Amino acid sequence: MIRIWIVAFLLIFFLANRVYAKSDYVLPYPSNMPGGLSYKLHLLYENISKYWYFGDFGQFDYNLKMADKYLVEAKTLFDYKQYLLGFNALQKTDSYSTNILPHLIKAEKNSKDVAQKKMLLKEAMQKHIEVLEEMKNRFPATFIWEPEKSAPTILNLEEAFNKSIQLREKIL
Repeated sequence: MIRIWIVAFLLIFFLANRVYAKSDYVLPYPSNMPGGLSYKLHLLYENISKYWYFGDFGQFDYNLKMADKYLVEAKTLFDYKQYLLGFNALQKTDSYSTNILPHLIKAEKNSKDVAQKKMLLKEAMQKHIEVLEEMKNRFPATFIWEPEKSAPTILNLEEAFNKSIQLREKIL
C-alpha cells in the first residue's frame, strides 16, 4: 500500500510541473541594472566593445548579444515594477534587434556561410517572442509614471510589446 502511495506521489510530482519552452535558446542572466555606478561603467564598456566586434559576423554577434541582454534587463525591471526603466530597456533591445539582420544579409552577400547564424537567429527570435508574449500577458497595457517634481509620462506598454513582437516576427 505504501508503494502505491509513493509511486502515485512521484508520478504527480514529476508530471504536474512540466513546462515546455518553444525554443531551446537560452537568454543570459541579467547583468548590472540601472541606478548604480557599475551600470554606467558597463554602458561605457558596451560602447567601446562595439568596435571590438568587427566584421559582419562580429556585428551580428554583438547586436544579438545586446538584444538578449536588454530583453532580460527589461523583463527584470518590469518584474520589479520599474516600468519606465523597463520601457527604455525594451526600446534598446528593439534597436539592437533591428541591427542584427542587415549584418547577416551583408555576410551572405560576401559569400559567407550563414546557415548556422540563421538558425541561431531564428531560435533567438523565437525565444524573444516567447518572453515578450509572457510579458505582454503579465503586465498592464498602460502605465502612468508620475515622478515627484515633473509631469507624468503615459507608457503604452501593450503597444511597445506588440511592436517588439512584430519586429522579431519580421526578422524570422
